[in-house]
Amino acid sequence: MFIHIGNDNVIQSKDVISIIDRNVVTSSSIMEEMMENMGQQQKIFGPMDEAKSVVVTTEEIYYSSLSVSTLKKRASMISTISKLDDFSDELDDSSDDELEEIPLKEQL
Repeated sequence: MFIHIGNDNVIQSKDVISIIDRNVVTSSSIMEEMMENMGQQQKIFGPMDEAKSVVVTTEEIYYSSLSVSTLKKRASMISTISKLDDFSDELDDSSDDELEEIPLKEQL
């Protein structure tokens, strides 16, 4: 499944390692060092000035203008959807011929 993280960025949900508030990133020297290293490798995407959150994936880091709570809701919705049963095959197997035709007079 995919998650739209804002700013025209869509990522695979299985690649997400962490979604962090932007203020936490700037207050941690370890996080700043990681961001600096990824920046040197040109693996940081998105507008830093509009960022409310930082999405860390297995390969890249994305600045997102969406809040952590919004991204969390989107990720949890994806999780819920993936747990739903898929009955589409059963619908494809039934044909229109099997449906009983009811005369118009009986419908009224």
